[in-house]
Amino acid sequence: MSKNAAESKAFPASLAKASAPAAPSPPPAAASKASDLANGVHQLVEQERRKSGASHEESVNVDESKLFDHIHAHAVRATGDEKSGATTTQRNEARKERSPSRSSIIGDVLQNIAAGDEEGRSRQRILAFAAKRYATAVEKNPQDADALYNWALVLQESADSIGTESGPAEKDALLDEACRKYEAATRFCPSLHEAFYNWGIAVSDRAKIRGRTKEAEELWKQACQKYDKSVQLNWTSPQALNNWGLALQELGAIVPLKEKRAIVKVAIKKFRAAIRLRFDFHRAVYNLGTVLYGLAEDTLRSGRRPSTHEGSAPELYSASAVYIAAAHSLKPDYSVYRSALRLVRSMLPLPYLKVGYLTVPPIGNPLAPHSDWIKQWFVLDHEALYQMEKVDQRSPTLGASSSPSKAPEGSHTRRVEVHDIVCVSPTADLSLPPGGCFVVDTPSGQHFMIADNWEAVDGWVDAIRLVYTIFVRGKSEALATVLTA
Repeated sequence: MSKNAAESKAFPASLAKASAPAAPSPPPAAASKASDLANGVHQLVEQERRKSGASHEESVNVDESKLFDHIHAHAVRATGDEKSGATTTQRNEARKERSPSRSSIIGDVLQNIAAGDEEGRSRQRILAFAAKRYATAVEKNPQDADALYNWALVLQESADSIGTESGPAEKDALLDEACRKYEAATRFCPSLHEAFYNWGIAVSDRAKIRGRTKEAEELWKQACQKYDKSVQLNWTSPQALNNWGLALQELGAIVPLKEKRAIVKVAIKKFRAAIRLRFDFHRAVYNLGTVLYGLAEDTLRSGRRPSTHEGSAPELYSASAVYIAAAHSLKPDYSVYRSALRLVRSMLPLPYLKVGYLTVPPIGNPLAPHSDWIKQWFVLDHEALYQMEKVDQRSPTLGASSSPSKAPEGSHTRRVEVHDIVCVSPTADLSLPPGGCFVVDTPSGQHFMIADNWEAVDGWVDAIRLVYTIFVRGKSEALATVLTA
């Protein structure tokens, strides 16, 4: 029942009308295992139906303890997490993004049971029974961190299940109680990063209830602190980094304008860190696009001249479009990405994903003196990163004002095919010319490239890695359609 980390962030208010965020779904592997569990619960219901002689049109009541024990047994088989013997380290290693574990399995099965099914109608009964089980366990051992953590998860899931007729007060009370349980669990087990992570989600949900108020501002700050602690304990979690970025983005919408820009820049770093851990994490890719779009809007409205290390509004819009296009290419069936792409596609340097000047050594001579390195125009599309003669000087970023140009016939130009890329990463080699540098490794050798600054390097590295990830995932045709349709 671990909370979903990958919730998409909608566009800023000026673009929010395009579409509401799509409901998050677990990744295929987790969904498959949870589906197996759901089938097991369905078999229990069918057994009870046969025993009672009920028809398929009649409802069947299954004893909560049987359902709960079946769920627990499945979790033990999936993770080897016996209550008497599992260590926190073993449990942590067993859990990845929504992977089944004894603490998350109830939520997984509930999400995979249709609301209209008989099993779906048992949702609240299972939650109530689970809460009693964990309350009893804590009563027997008040320092049982596992029981406290699982109890908090049950309370959190119960809050999510509350209908609109109950009002926000009841939901907030359950979330507040869940936060108290997380606090107790982390007091007895300070290394339980999952507790800090889900605690951050619970605090975020409490902040959402309060809108854009001072109380919400404080709660968003608390949520950031929980995600920070979760990342400190488990720095390989892109989900925690993504949620941290979302919390910062929400916080930036509440604080005074003079504080907003600094907070948004930190949010950008968190989303980028999440992507660097997993470049196919399309929600973080999309979220980075939205926060860059918001920054472009703020820059345009303020009329302020950006510093040499800050992008102009057109550059930020174009960078935003790169990430939106990449997210759509990774998940073409997501309607929210499709709607967002329609709004930003014209901001791409079509028919390319990214264009710009890079300083490179002469072909075949990577050790050439700095004075021999040449600033060349490069373009990136779904097939390759390659040098090209730039004709239209009017705009290096927006597709509406730049036209494609081809290298002179018979010229010897640099070209790196996407399928040849082994690795791309920033590098700070002092023997290279000044500026931000990154290197593209291929089977035929390394290609060193110098951008104007390190911010530009981030943009190039992300764009190239995303195009490569799209290629590896077999989605290059989707990106080609975006660029050429």
